[in-house]
Order: sequence, then structure tokens, then C-alpha cells
Amino acid sequence: MKKILFLLFLCLSAQLMRAQAPKWVDKAKRSVFSIITYDKADNILNTGNGFFVTNNGVALSDYTTFKGAERAIIVNSDGKQMPVEMILGANEMYDVIKFKVAITEKSVQPLAIASNSPVVGAEVFVLPYSTQKDKSVTKGTVKEVSKIGEQYNYYTLNLILKDKMVSCPVVNAEGLVFGISQKATGKDTTSICYAASAAFAMSQSITALSLNDQALNRIGIKKGLPDTEDQALVFLYVASTQLEPEAYISLLNDFIAQYPNNPEGYTRRAAALTYNTTDQTAFAKAAADYERALKVAPKKEEVYYSLSKQIYHYQLERPETTYNDWTYDKALEYINMALAIEQLPLYMLHAADINFAKGDFQQAYQWYEKVNNTEFASPSSFFSAAKTKELMGGEPKEVIALLDSTINRAQPLNELTSPYLLERAQMHMNAEQYRQAVVDYDAYYELAKGNVNDVFYYYREQAAFNARQYQRALNDIQEAIALNPNELMYRAEDAVINIRVGRYQEAIDALNKALKIDPNFGEAYRLMGIAQLQLKDNAAACASFQKAKELDAEGVDELIQKHCK
Repeated sequence: MKKILFLLFLCLSAQLMRAQAPKWVDKAKRSVFSIITYDKADNILNTGNGFFVTNNGVALSDYTTFKGAERAIIVNSDGKQMPVEMILGANEMYDVIKFKVAITEKSVQPLAIASNSPVVGAEVFVLPYSTQKDKSVTKGTVKEVSKIGEQYNYYTLNLILKDKMVSCPVVNAEGLVFGISQKATGKDTTSICYAASAAFAMSQSITALSLNDQALNRIGIKKGLPDTEDQALVFLYVASTQLEPEAYISLLNDFIAQYPNNPEGYTRRAAALTYNTTDQTAFAKAAADYERALKVAPKKEEVYYSLSKQIYHYQLERPETTYNDWTYDKALEYINMALAIEQLPLYMLHAADINFAKGDFQQAYQWYEKVNNTEFASPSSFFSAAKTKELMGGEPKEVIALLDSTINRAQPLNELTSPYLLERAQMHMNAEQYRQAVVDYDAYYELAKGNVNDVFYYYREQAAFNARQYQRALNDIQEAIALNPNELMYRAEDAVINIRVGRYQEAIDALNKALKIDPNFGEAYRLMGIAQLQLKDNAAACASFQKAKELDAEGVDELIQKHCK
């Protein structure tokens, strides 16, 4: 009898609940849908609920349903399936997610977000997903309100939540959604449940730093762009260094669709399309993107500069066949168009680089000079001017003056800028300023913390030898030989230094070691003859000179004529 009465009570309660359902329930429940997510193997991963909050398909649900998903679909109250298009934000700690559904209908029925939070004791309703035309809801009250940060709330509800009602909308008496239902855990699961703030879920967004968001990265579904154009541009910049080319181009397509009047989307896509490819179709698409960029750009000069850079870098790769008219001359034409609008140092520098690549060093130098007379001047621009002056056949001292400016602007020097010292050392050698060359080599050695190769020791030995620092020269050539013992030139240089300081037998010993490596090394016999002359052994010297001549060594005939009559 008691069991019958209990069942009768439940039936009456259910009828009472349906009878007391507010008028807005039938319309509001059309916003609720079911979610099915799939893994990489396209097997069903999870099922859950969600609801629309905008008429263009933005919706909310729980993060757990989407974790690990590669794709997802929703099934609305009419039983129609629609794919989840992109993720718009998520918070794993509070288990909420915002996403966009690719709606197949002209509009959807969204729930409006409540502007005011319900207070303790307020009547609330959970709207479950259903494809049936019933108005059943689950009613309860707010038991407790706590904070999520400073702005949003988290609710404890006096309400029993069934498993299939997780992530359904929790609405107030006016039918405005304020929460996303979450099941209770722990001891008390029979009389309470929880609700995360719907406004908090709506605040989730993609930012410029979202590419490193682990919660979002655990979802394989495409992510949206930041809400603001500036943030979206920063997002593109970060993505360009982290995404694979195909994914990056897809992101650029989304950016262009969202911001069709921003020329940077087109110029970035043009660069991405032509990266590391010789496909003529890709270059045709890039050219079309530049045309679109020019149509929407408020500053045409920026697009001219970007296009000029694109063609310049394309030519640097030395393509076997040139696309259309993408030559250095065309790159120069576009940068001149930019310069005609605004004489920016950045454009001047690019014009200089193009002329340098063309081999027009005179014109390149003039542009580098202009750049170096602006605040845009840098160690790099002064160094480029120095190399251009050198290639023009300028005096070494003029080149050194430009390298002085390069190094002064690069202070304090570091591992990346220390090669400027090597360049200046070589120019000091060309100007016969050998001691200054040694100083630069020493400074480089200190910055490299002694981590140098045999070639460095050879060059510093040359500077020290010409500066008459013979012991230093001997030390350096020995270091070079230790690092590369089979290099015959180092063995010969060792002999030259020893001859210069009167160590003739040591020179002969060094040359014999060279001949063990290569018996046909003619220069070794020539130098050995010179050392033997100094030891007054003319017969041996003449024999060495004759052997050097047989091996086509240079400068032997004069020695034979002078010493071997």
C-alpha cells in the first residue's frame, strides 16, 4: 500500500511540475541540444548537452565533453544534426566551453544571458534536452552563491540533477539563463547540484596567447580568432611561428573572412602560399591576394613594400623559371612606388638591399647612406654599407670607418655581433694595419671564450706575423696544426715563421712532416731549400729547388738561377 501511495505521489508531483512550468519553457527548450564528440579514429568519444546563446550559432557546454575531440556535432530539438565549426574559448578548471555551430537554418532559438545573478532562495529551472514536445522542467532554488574571480558567480542549487541533464541551461523565473548545470560530487549528490556562471562561460575567448593554452590544445577542433582585430593580428604573428603551413593558411582564410578589409590578411596569405614552393599556381594566387590587398588598403605604400619584399625574397632563392615579371627590377619598381608616397627609412633600406642583390653597388650605397643618416640606422645598415663600399673597390680605410660605426652601434658586443670584429680585422689587414687586426682578433677570441677553429688561428697568425709578433704567430700556427694536422698550408706557414726567426732546422723538421702527408707538396721543397741555404748546405738546397721545380712550385726558377749555377 505504501509503495502504491509513493508511486502515486511521484506521478502527481510530475504532473504538478508540468502544470507549473512557465509559459516560456516551450520556446526556451528549443535552444537546448545534444552533443556528440568524436576522437581521431572517428569513434564516439563523449555525449553531452549544450545550448545556443546567439542566433548565429554561438553555444555553451562543458569542457569535459570536448576534451580530446577531433570533431563534434549537435542534434537540435527537431532532431537535425549540425557540425561544431570552431572553439571560441574554454576553461578546464570550471568545466565550461564556448563554441560555434555551423548552423544549417536561417536562425536558431538562443537563450538570453541574465544580466542579474539570482540570490539565495530564488526559484530556478533546469531545461533538459528533448526532441519531444513536452514542457517538463526541473525546478529548484539557489542554496549558495560563491565567486569565480571578482566578476562572476558559482552556484549551489537545491535541485536533483540527473546524469542526462548535465550542461543544460539553468534559468531564472523570467527564462533568462544564468548558469550551466553541473553534477554534484562527494557525499551530498541526492539533493544538490551546481551551476557555473553562463556569463563566465561567455567571457571565455581566444587571445593572442591561446596557441599555448593546454586546455585548448587538448581539443583537435579548429579554434576561432580573437574578438578584436588587433588581437587577431598578434594571434596570426604567433601562429606563423608555431603552426604547420596548411593550418596557418587555414587560419589566414578565417582571418580574411572575419576581417575582409584588413590588407594584412591578404599579404600574409600571399607569403604563406608561396613559402618553399615553385608551384606557379601558388604564385598566381599570391598575386591575386596582393591585388585584393591594394583595393582595401588605406595605405597603398605598405602593400607595395610587402609585394616588393615578396618578389625580392623569391629572386634570392634563384628560381629556375621566373614567375610572370617577378624580377629584381619589378621589386625595385614596387618599392619606388612606396617611396614615392612616403620616404620611410624601412623602404630605403629595402631599396638598398634590392640594388645590392642586383649588383648595382653605387645605388645601393647611396640608399644605405640615407638610412644611416636617420634614427633607423643600425649595426646591420652600417655593416651593409661597409660591405657595399668594399665591393665598390673603396679604400680599406673608408670601409674600416663604416665598420667602426657598425661596432660602436652594436655595443656591447655579443656572440651574434662579434663577427663584425672579424670583418674589421680583415680590413685592417688589407690596409696593412696589422697590430689593429691582432687587437680585433683578440677581442673576438675573448667573446668566443676561446671556442674558435683552425682557420681563426691561421688568420690571427697572419696578422701577428705581419705585425712582427713572431712568437704569437708560432703559437697560433701550432694551434691551427693541432686542430687540423693534415692541412699542408699550416705546415708551410710554420716553416716560414721558423725561417724568419732563424730556426732553420725546426723549419726543415716541419716541412718533412708535411712531405710525409703529401710527398708531392712542391712548396715544401722550395721552403726547405731556403732553409738549407741558411744552413750553408747549397747542394742540398739546389736538390730541393730542383724537386720543387719538378712539382711545379712557384718562384723556384729565380732561386735556381741565383744559387745553383
